[in-house]
Amino acid sequence: MTSIHDRNDLVRTHGGPDALGVPRWDFSTNANACGPAPMALEQVRQVDVRRYPDPSHTALRQQLARLHGVEPARIIVAGSASEFIRRMTLAIALLHPGARVRVPDYAYGEYAAAADALGLRVVREIDDLDAKDPAWLIWHTEPGSPIGDARAAPPFNPGESVLVVDRAYTPLRLDGEAPPVPDGAWQLWSPNKALGLTGVRGAYAIAPVRTPESAVLTDWLTGRLAALAPSWPLGAHGVAMLQCWASDEAQSWVRSSLHILRSWRRQQIDLCQKRLGWTCLTSVTPFYIARWGQWTAGEGAESDPLHPAQVLPELRAVGIKLRDCTSMGLPGWVRVSVQAPPTQQALALLWRQTVGDGGFVPTVRQSGFQSGFQSLSTY
Repeated sequence: MTSIHDRNDLVRTHGGPDALGVPRWDFSTNANACGPAPMALEQVRQVDVRRYPDPSHTALRQQLARLHGVEPARIIVAGSASEFIRRMTLAIALLHPGARVRVPDYAYGEYAAAADALGLRVVREIDDLDAKDPAWLIWHTEPGSPIGDARAAPPFNPGESVLVVDRAYTPLRLDGEAPPVPDGAWQLWSPNKALGLTGVRGAYAIAPVRTPESAVLTDWLTGRLAALAPSWPLGAHGVAMLQCWASDEAQSWVRSSLHILRSWRRQQIDLCQKRLGWTCLTSVTPFYIARWGQWTAGEGAESDPLHPAQVLPELRAVGIKLRDCTSMGLPGWVRVSVQAPPTQQALALLWRQTVGDGGFVPTVRQSGFQSGFQSLSTY
């Protein structure tokens, strides 16, 4: 059985620290560059690690329920977004062995990796789905990653399929309003990115409102997800982070940080395009994808000394890390998170030292595997 991407890349390619340690100037993760949120950092530091957390996370679920205006019974605590993705996929595999799992065209690799591991069939949004054989599990991200685009949720039948809207970047949305979550959809929240605390793992899902159409499937999934959860899905630090996230103080801090991130994004896009000669696609988030030069998907492209496959390791060796998008279905592109101006200047300096002034020419022409970008624009 084949996957939509190379399985090893899908599972093992990540941003952030790697075998070389912590990047000095890290553009490869989408953590809030204004972080860490001081109140969240302090709360995590004050954790009493001598004791177990409440295994049912009763108080935490009540706090998160108040934040979202839902019943506590609809809150499902998870060890991380990745842990919930794996758990939800396993639940679907138990219900429908060999089921189809639909993932975004360009996305975090964990959705497909989880399905691959369980022998499920992975299809992309752009693939035609046989109405007689629908996807049982549909993953949707809003805003999207790695592109940072606004996207409408796909249609689905709540009584037959499960739609999960991954809202990891909703709190970091810089432009426009988030579209409403479709009736019957699940939501997945992982606020460590918005708080700038990605080293603390913790997430939660919100089950949909029960309706006559979806009650049987929703009730079965809610019970199965609880049964599949490990004891203490969250450690004490994860509990502390999520409790802080649910507070008015933390919510206010995140909203205030968006003004700074918008300003930094304007500066960084200007630097990348005018000084470095990159092409950057528009996004609604404090991250975007970029490329320099042009390559088709043919053999030999990666042997070009200016191809990201060659340039990224050289940049990493001098302390700059960008996120290679190959594992997310976008070879030749990198994802770039918005960073503070001093870090931006380090990128400009080390880019020139590493690559030289070899005259990259910005281009909006896409070719080969980029044909799906016709509806997107550049800055």
